[in-house]
Amino acid sequence: MSQLLVQQYLNEIDRLRKFSGSLTEGVISEAFKDLLKAWARQHNLHFISQYEFLSPQKNRIRPDGTILHDLRVPLGYWEAKDTADDLDEEIRKKLAKGYPQDNIIFENSEAAVLIQNRQEVFRCSMTDTDKLLKLVSLFFGYEREEIRDFRKAVEQFKHDIPAVLTALRERIDAAYATNADFKAAADKFLQHAKDTINPSVGEADIREMLIQHILTEEIFAHVFDQGDFHRENNIAKELYGLEAKFFTGQLKRETLKRLETYYSTIRANAALISSHQEKQQFLKLIYENFYKVYDKKKADRLGVVYTPNEIVKFMIEGADWLTQKHFGKSLIDQHVEILDPATGTGTFICELLEHFRGQPQKLAHKYKNELHANEVAILPYYVANLNIEATYAAISGQFAEFPNLCFVDTLDNVGGLGIKAGHQHDLFGGLSDENVVRVKRQNARKISVIIGNPPYNANQANENDNNKNREYKRIDELIKSSYIRLSTAQKTKVYDMYARFFRWASDRMADDGVLAFITNRSFIESRTFDGFRKAVEQEFNEIYIVDLGGDVRANPKLSGTKHNVFGIQTGVAISFFVKRHKQKGCKIFYARRPEMDTAEDKLSFLANSKASAISFQRIEPDKKGNWVNLTENDWDELIPVADKRTKAAKTKAQERAIFRLFSFGLVTNRDDWMYDRSIEKLSTKASYLVDRYECDRKSGPRDRQGRLDVEKLDSSIKWTRSVKRSLQNDQPLHLSDAGTVDVMYRPFDRQKLLFYPPLIEMLNQTRAIYGERGGALNPTAVFADPTSQKPFMVTASESLIDMHLVGAAAGATALPRHRYSKAGERVDNITDWALREFQKAYGKEGQGVPVASREGDLTNEKIDHPRKVASVLTKDDIFYYSTTCMGCCTTQCIARNMRSI
Repeated sequence: MSQLLVQQYLNEIDRLRKFSGSLTEGVISEAFKDLLKAWARQHNLHFISQYEFLSPQKNRIRPDGTILHDLRVPLGYWEAKDTADDLDEEIRKKLAKGYPQDNIIFENSEAAVLIQNRQEVFRCSMTDTDKLLKLVSLFFGYEREEIRDFRKAVEQFKHDIPAVLTALRERIDAAYATNADFKAAADKFLQHAKDTINPSVGEADIREMLIQHILTEEIFAHVFDQGDFHRENNIAKELYGLEAKFFTGQLKRETLKRLETYYSTIRANAALISSHQEKQQFLKLIYENFYKVYDKKKADRLGVVYTPNEIVKFMIEGADWLTQKHFGKSLIDQHVEILDPATGTGTFICELLEHFRGQPQKLAHKYKNELHANEVAILPYYVANLNIEATYAAISGQFAEFPNLCFVDTLDNVGGLGIKAGHQHDLFGGLSDENVVRVKRQNARKISVIIGNPPYNANQANENDNNKNREYKRIDELIKSSYIRLSTAQKTKVYDMYARFFRWASDRMADDGVLAFITNRSFIESRTFDGFRKAVEQEFNEIYIVDLGGDVRANPKLSGTKHNVFGIQTGVAISFFVKRHKQKGCKIFYARRPEMDTAEDKLSFLANSKASAISFQRIEPDKKGNWVNLTENDWDELIPVADKRTKAAKTKAQERAIFRLFSFGLVTNRDDWMYDRSIEKLSTKASYLVDRYECDRKSGPRDRQGRLDVEKLDSSIKWTRSVKRSLQNDQPLHLSDAGTVDVMYRPFDRQKLLFYPPLIEMLNQTRAIYGERGGALNPTAVFADPTSQKPFMVTASESLIDMHLVGAAAGATALPRHRYSKAGERVDNITDWALREFQKAYGKEGQGVPVASREGDLTNEKIDHPRKVASVLTKDDIFYYSTTCMGCCTTQCIARNMRSI
């Protein structure tokens, strides 16, 4: 793959030179940038253009490209110069200015120089493929000492944390038992937590908060320059006070000594980051990794994954558009109160501050009075506090406490629900603690915009997980009286966390407002959520859905890490709900990203799009509460053409579709070698292919254990997974076993195929349709698979079909007239059940059914036509009738294609 990237770079350079007529840096540097970006993606690194930082000489340095680790620590840098420049002189100037010398490439599209650890380690011509490949490999193979140490430290942290936790818990137990001052303070804090977080908080929760505080104190102190400002936070003060009553001095040092390696590597890596935004990303990653090691179950339950900035910006801009469209106000205007009910690390609030950057006076008012955020877990609460206050300081130039971050479980904070005019019940009696004051102040506000990423976790898959969500009595009652009351489905999943947040937010919002969430997408089409869909139609006036897909469970062709924007198994959607008390009715708008878009594609789309400019489809829900896959028709009454249950049926009694068997076409994954219009050329290619395979099988590269090294095979032929597997299994290939057959390769394009299963990546079930040797003729309707990125299309073939008949982004599915048993016997593929159903509908004589004529043509004349048709409805008639109805093709088109292709 790396060699391919270098070759693509050279091809692009040639193309740019040919068409631009220019050799300037701005023109030709794009090709090398693309090479570095593609290589970085392969290694889960991030390429940033024009990333600015201060040099040791305090000069502002901005290399053309910086490659960052996930930790936001640089791997290396790239600086491009003009072809006409003296490269050595330019390098001297840049180094004198303070450009880094630990790992940097200088190049002018003719020569490249790699400097590592202040020494030139490699220089080459950029047209020398092998040497350029070596230079880029050396560049990406560099590992900064801090990164190497951090990886080791994380592994050591995983090993040491159980013992440290045990020691801490023992110390806290001892303090409860013997330290009266500590116990009194802990009991007071527990009561405070019950009142402001949720009533079910117990002593064990206080212990865990204290432990997280102790373990992460060292981290926060060194990420930002203002290392102490989190100490002034209202919750932090109380935890520091608790800690000071039993855990200081030598006891503290001895207990945490085992984690010092972890802390020191965090300090070292943090010191390398100068950008405030990168410090935020660094802290989020530390938080995410810490939680997954410290308490994996809690990480799963709380949804400890921060929201990509592309999503956050898109949602904020979308909410701003809708508040302006419907209420004539922008988010930054006064009296637009904004709440993030599950703030996590504070990403949405930070990005809102960035969104307001250009209006300092309005920003100051909004920050102090009209931005609100809640968090229930102590560690993300700390991170949010740091991020929000540091972001405001970076924008405004002055530090100010963020007074509206509440340490509270939003779903238990139900006092303000349904109170639209700003009045608030007094939930907290005479308590006057700062956090209680904050919660009461928030509850007294008329919230107009609720935005964020609530937790997704639904029900545990296994009782042994012991990771159930807790109940929320009031919210669950509201769900039961709305979503469940209106539903016709089983109800349990409606109590998952994101549904609870929807319910809470809908009741908490003022009469006029906008709700913007990114959540699980199951509410769009799951039957379980039919009551939810009916309820929000009654409660809101406009709904906009951007369906990002990525539901791996619904489509196993997808990969969570590749296709899902959060790298999870559950599909994701962004939704905007608009409430206008003076407007009746609800309009629903829907947009869906292509099913096979990668996460990178989706984030790029969001980064370059605005909700206001998206082409939404207007949805008219059906009587059953469906928004997509609408059923305002008689589909449920129609006979299925094919389905998986009939395909998998063990007996004829289980068949309930017209066709028993259906299958994708075959996939070679080496079309250039396996297809040709000329038998002679195909034979030549086949001979070379098999000879090359046999040569590598007998004398190919070996590893130290003497096993075949499939990563170092000769690249003159196309290797794929199945062929490599055959090679590793020492399976010989014999061209004498191969044959050639006709294949419908593309529409109206028949080619010869080398039919040799060991060299075909996926045959699917084509041998059950076209015979063991692939050459049997079988009338077959072919359609574009509905999950593909191509529009629905129908054609026909008598010969074997290629899966990509309608293009690489689509699967072609075959519905054959006959099929072949394992014994090689040709049998009907039209089920007996289908024949009975047609005879019930039309009678055995088939009155009114278009049928196949004896000449093989199709006719729309009735079955009892005296000159052309048989007197009994047959499976042939059903085949032609059913396939004709599948698409827009006329009966004559289907028949002629069958015969002429």
